[in-house]
Amino acid sequence: MRSAYLICYDISDDKRLRQVFRTMRAWGDHLQFSVFECQLNAGELARLRAELAAIIHQKEDQVLFVNLGPSEGRGERVISALGKPYSKVDSPCIIV
Repeated sequence: MRSAYLICYDISDDKRLRQVFRTMRAWGDHLQFSVFECQLNAGELARLRAELAAIIHQKEDQVLFVNLGPSEGRGERVISALGKPYSKVDSPCIIV
């Protein structure tokens, strides 16, 4: 069964940040700078965690996985915002 995850990261090195961003683009929807939503089953979650663990430095960086519950039966994704309105990002993000 697939679950929806909100994955947020704080990476202290620009090179690792770019690597994490590219990895996450392959797995989910880019919502904000360092925030992605992913629909993953248990095996995919384990593979993603392993890919990220190979990139980050355990003592300097942080990746948070927030389980939003089962993907099925959730209806449409509902995202509300304060301040600037939320808009889906379809264009690639360039980090310099």
